[in-house]
Amino acid sequence: MSEQQPESVALAWRDVVATARRSAAEGLVVGTSGNVSARVGDLVLVTPSGVPYDRLGPGDAVGVDLDGRQVLGELKPTSELPLHLAVYGETDAAAVVHTHAVHATAVSTLVTEVPLVHYAAAILGGPVRTAPYARYGTPELAGAMLTALRGRTGCLLANHGTVTYGSTLAQAYERTAQLEWLCRLWLTASALPGRTPALLGEAQLAEVTEALKGYGQPG
Repeated sequence: MSEQQPESVALAWRDVVATARRSAAEGLVVGTSGNVSARVGDLVLVTPSGVPYDRLGPGDAVGVDLDGRQVLGELKPTSELPLHLAVYGETDAAAVVHTHAVHATAVSTLVTEVPLVHYAAAILGGPVRTAPYARYGTPELAGAMLTALRGRTGCLLANHGTVTYGSTLAQAYERTAQLEWLCRLWLTASALPGRTPALLGEAQLAEVTEALKGYGQPG
């Protein structure tokens, strides 16, 4: 990172790299798959294409403006840049996490909406939808994702993976982890022959959504 760059950019890039490394360490991506971004004003910091996360350092920051023009760094941005920019263009997101989490990706091949097997769906805004398949890095994928994200903070990408966003990278990552856990839970419950998991109703989910408004510590 150049000394001329604001401290806010340096700190955001540090968090992007740390989050990308965490996604690999916790098995949500393999190799250089998946990508992470954070917005600082009109600058979007994003992981580069095809570079192992453990090789990234402070001087490897990659940044684009909201139109996708590279304005920082020499490494090529992730091929999923259209996906990230679409989220920033249509939501109030400050961070986006995209993974190839195993259980969530498996579920993306089975259903158009993750069954309400647990109230954790409320953390993502409601029943999580699956965006129809489109090739990675394309406007078609970004458009399908935005449709699936309406009213939600996360979605599945059919035969591909997950996308979540938040006001911070920590929040976006937590939503990714919750989505992967939710999908793993449903797969586990539905695997027992002759049994069908009991599902929650919309009223029960709405009750949890209201209760979550007061969850955690004040402030």
